[in-house]
Amino acid sequence: MLTSEQIKAVRKIQIRTSHLVSDLFAGQYQSVFKGRGMEFAEVRHYLPGDDIRTIDWNVTARTGVPHVKRFVEERELTVMLLVDASASTHFGTAKQLKSEMAAEMAALFAFSAITNNDKVGLVMFSDHVELALPPKKGTRHVLRVIREVLSFSPQGRGTDISAALEYLNRVSKRRCVTFVISDFLDIRARLALKIANRRHDVIAVVLDDPRDLVLPDVGLIALQDAETGEHMLLDTGDPRVRREFEQRSQAARRDRDRMLRGIDVDAVVVRTDRPYTEALLRFFHMRERRH
Repeated sequence: MLTSEQIKAVRKIQIRTSHLVSDLFAGQYQSVFKGRGMEFAEVRHYLPGDDIRTIDWNVTARTGVPHVKRFVEERELTVMLLVDASASTHFGTAKQLKSEMAAEMAALFAFSAITNNDKVGLVMFSDHVELALPPKKGTRHVLRVIREVLSFSPQGRGTDISAALEYLNRVSKRRCVTFVISDFLDIRARLALKIANRRHDVIAVVLDDPRDLVLPDVGLIALQDAETGEHMLLDTGDPRVRREFEQRSQAARRDRDRMLRGIDVDAVVVRTDRPYTEALLRFFHMRERRH
């Protein structure tokens, strides 16, 4: 049962993302993820007037009767949202938590999908798959997706992107558009991302917070790893500590970006301290130019 605060949060996200879809993203979504050509339907006997370029010569040779291939316009897409629910996403030092931004990203992609008559499915994961909603159409289904992402309480604390992608490959036989929404702190996911991207159109939606990159100078602080529970003391007043933290953070992000580029997975990075509209528009424009 949702609390009144959660209901308000869902409604707020619905209003905001519906507005953005209608005003900014609907056309970009359609041009980027639609128009993938024709798909094979069947082979039938040749009829007078058929284009000879559609003749299936293999079947014709085998049967001795001219046959043609028939194609139909590709049907609607299936959009899968793979959302990281691990403990590290319940963190944010700016306008919102990463988990709240994940809910807003999921809502934006889901409303864009149903506006174009596409189906939307959801997989919530931590160190294992915790929840799966089969792809469906309609506003009611999208609102459930938003509610689940916003209010879900995972059993696990860690992150296993590979487990979510392997589950996707088992249940999705047809190619689908897959948004993986995570802070991508799981460095083991390269192979699973590469395999999934061969079958599906995988897009990495990376959740960042300014404190992931730079430590403030606030003296001695006690830190706890959200996923492992490990505790440590850190002297943020020491410039060398802050510099080493920043260097390691930047190196980790360079490795992440290099990994995604190396397996041809497109990425859009959104931050809790900045509006995400510009990052998404840049992403859509990049995909449009490529297509």
